[in-house]
Amino acid sequence: MENSITPAEWQVMRVAWTLKHVTSTQMIEILQGKVAWKPATVKTLLRRLVQKGALKTTRVGRAFVYEPCVEEQPTMNEAADDLFDNLCDMHVGKTLAHVIERATLSQADVRQLQELLTQKAAAAPVEVPCDCVPGMRCEDMN
Repeated sequence: MENSITPAEWQVMRVAWTLKHVTSTQMIEILQGKVAWKPATVKTLLRRLVQKGALKTTRVGRAFVYEPCVEEQPTMNEAADDLFDNLCDMHVGKTLAHVIERATLSQADVRQLQELLTQKAAAAPVEVPCDCVPGMRCEDMN
């Protein structure tokens, strides 16, 4: 995808991924119930997502139908990778703990995470070094 998805565009994509095919009218109705956006705002977001290659549009009669061009899970994984690639390695664990603390997880999700952590624990270093400034630790700068 050309550019990353903005927080507002994520709202649009979540609807598109759920419905698979959605008209601009349907999208406006759904999002007005969720976030109270004006129709022009929704249409602008749809246009931007088409330009980015995240959605495609087809004209059916007088309506425009939107379909996702990108899959949901890989797109979310890419966004998470982009975020974590920009964090100090030393803070990744605390940030993940924060995300897990806030998230609603199924029992299957928890089991999967436990298995991954058990595997990671076998090769985990005692401490993850700071990678922000060579020769210094983030904590040394505060």
